[in-house]
Amino acid sequence: MRNIKIIIDINHPAHVHFFKNLYFQLVKDEYEVRVTSTTKEISELLLNIYNIPYVNMGTYRKGLFKKFIDFLIVGLKFTLFCFKFKPDYILSISSARPFGTLVSKAKFFVFTDTEHAKEQIKLFKPFATKIYTPDCFTDDLGPKQIRYAGYHELAYLHPDRFTPNPEVLKEIGLTENDKFFVVRFVSWEATHDVGQKGLSIEDKRKLIETLKPHGKIIISSEKELPEEFEEYRMKICPTKMHDLLYYATMYLGEGGTMASEAACLGTYSIYMNSLPSMGYIKEEIEKYNLIYKSIDIKEILNHLNSIDFDRVKLESNEKANKIVADKIDVTKFIYDLKAFNFH
Repeated sequence: MRNIKIIIDINHPAHVHFFKNLYFQLVKDEYEVRVTSTTKEISELLLNIYNIPYVNMGTYRKGLFKKFIDFLIVGLKFTLFCFKFKPDYILSISSARPFGTLVSKAKFFVFTDTEHAKEQIKLFKPFATKIYTPDCFTDDLGPKQIRYAGYHELAYLHPDRFTPNPEVLKEIGLTENDKFFVVRFVSWEATHDVGQKGLSIEDKRKLIETLKPHGKIIISSEKELPEEFEEYRMKICPTKMHDLLYYATMYLGEGGTMASEAACLGTYSIYMNSLPSMGYIKEEIEKYNLIYKSIDIKEILNHLNSIDFDRVKLESNEKANKIVADKIDVTKFIYDLKAFNFH
């Protein structure tokens, strides 16, 4: 077999999770793989913890003008890297760096599950060889689009890929019988977040006060927390977040990816975000009844008051079993020769 060169391009912490199992399988099977990454939240921390070598392409600063300048700089670095490495394939999620295909003639496979990421889709679509989307993706991206029966989250949370570790609960003084809530606040700095919003500080305060009588609260936040919320800050390693989500009574947050992760793990979610619902979120709401979505704090609190906290976990586990029955192991699909024809 000819030595096949592959670049896996990372631009967000969720991308690390999505590609990590594929990366290790490719390396095991002696493909020549390079991972490129930008400095985004905990992306590089995760890569380091998982012992995945990577090449840093730079960072994106705050502010639209600075983001645009950084986009050009990062794009140039990535293009030069592709020119030197000469990959056969470039794999990415909603890539904002498609120009490496022009200098390397690589096949460019893009994965996306976010319909409202319009700018990224317009940018990568002309350069993509194939565009892979969940079958519940609501937009038609043309002849390059290939739909599959899965979610991004099932590349790393499918039962064949993930086994929860109850030891994480001991680190925070809990047991599997204790009720606790994972709450997630995002930074609202992505390009597709412009003009959108999550909860106000007052809304967050009301949410926490409502949850407190029912169990422990653990907050994960992309940005600095107000002093009054510091006591709830998550104090475990980020790689253990999925273990935490698996055992949580509920997830409540502004992040759609984590809402879907929780749903796949059998944890009911309240998704608090003004962005249009992605196809996979719609499906998890309408077909599996594992997510409730609202940005109105009154609606959210009313919904919370209707929940039986003694039964919600059991019911959610049963619903998640249907997801697993209906969907595929996405990492296996990616590695499948029918998908990529590596050989």
